[in-house]
Amino acid sequence: MKRKATSFLYTALIAALLLLIVIIINQLHAAARLLDSLNPYAGMVFLFLSSGVMLAALYTGSRFFSVPKTPLLPEHEKSSEMVVYTAWLAEKLPVHSMHPDGSKQQKDQRWVSTNLKFLEVDSLNITKQIATKNFFVGAFAQNTSYGTTTSLLNNVKVIWNIYTIHNREQYLREFFGLVRSVYACLPLSDFRKEDIPAHIKPIIQSSFSNTLSSLLPGGNLLTPFFLNLFLAGSTNTYLTCLAGIIATRQCQVMTEKDKKEIIKQSMFEASFMLKEIVRECNPILSVTISKAVKNAGMDSLDTIPPPSTGAGMAQDIVSHLASSLKQIIRENITTKQSEE
Repeated sequence: MKRKATSFLYTALIAALLLLIVIIINQLHAAARLLDSLNPYAGMVFLFLSSGVMLAALYTGSRFFSVPKTPLLPEHEKSSEMVVYTAWLAEKLPVHSMHPDGSKQQKDQRWVSTNLKFLEVDSLNITKQIATKNFFVGAFAQNTSYGTTTSLLNNVKVIWNIYTIHNREQYLREFFGLVRSVYACLPLSDFRKEDIPAHIKPIIQSSFSNTLSSLLPGGNLLTPFFLNLFLAGSTNTYLTCLAGIIATRQCQVMTEKDKKEIIKQSMFEASFMLKEIVRECNPILSVTISKAVKNAGMDSLDTIPPPSTGAGMAQDIVSHLASSLKQIIRENITTKQSEE
C-alpha cells in the first residue's frame, strides 16, 4: 500500500510539473508574439529575459533546497576519517568570538573541540531562555490551541537558533532533517512505555519539590490547583530543554560513539536544566497566583450585600463575616507587599 501511494504521488507530481511547463511556454510564446507586433525585436528580448529569470530562479531554488555534502562520521577519535571530518567541521562552524585562537589558520581537532565548547554555552543559554518562557506558557495556557501552538513554535525556534549557531551557511533541508531527528528522540514520538518513567521522574521531582502549602492562601485546599499549573509548566519546560540539548549534541557530534549516547546524555542534562528553571520560576508563579486568588476572594466578598432593614440575624452574620474576611485579606496583602 505504501509503495503504491508513493508511486502515485511521484507520478502525479511529474505530470503536474510537465503541465505547468507547457502552460508557461505557451504563455511566454503568446506574449512574445504580441510584443513582435509592436516591435520586431521586442519578442526576442522578452524571451531572453524570461529565460534568464527562470534559470536564475531554478539555480537559487536548487541551492536553497540542496543539502551540503557531509563526510563519513568517524567511529572513534583515533579513526582515519577524523582528520577529514575535523577539517570539514572547521570550515562549517562559525568561529566563536571568545575563541583564544580564533584567527589561527591551521585548525586541528583541538581547535574544533574548543570552538564547540564555546558554541555549546551559547546554545544552552538560548535553550534555557526559551524553556523558561515555555514554563509560563504551559502553566497558564495548558490544553489550549494557543498554548500548544506557542510551545511548538518555541521548540522550533530553539532548534533553529542552535542550528544557526553551528552553521555558517543554512540549508532548509538540513534544518528540516535536524528537526525530524530531534523529534524522533523526544518522548512519545515513538511510544514505548518502558521509556516513560525516565522522562516523568524529573518533571515530578521538580513540581513536588516545593512546599506549596506555605506559599498559598487557603493552604492545602489550593495545592492541587497549583500543582496542576506546576506540572503543566514543568512538562512544557522539560520538552523544550530536551529538544534544545538534543539539537546541540547532534550539531556537535564528532564520532559514532557520541551519536549513540545523545539521548541518554541529553535526558540527564535536561533534568538538571529543568530543576534550575523551575527553581527560578516557582516563586514568581506562586506569588502571582496567590495575589490573584486573594484579589478574586475580595471581589467575591464584595458581591455580598450589606444587611437591609428588616433583615434577619442570618443576613447580619453573613455580612459581618464577609467584612471581616475582606479586612483580613487586605491586611495580608499589605503585609506581603511591605515584606517584598
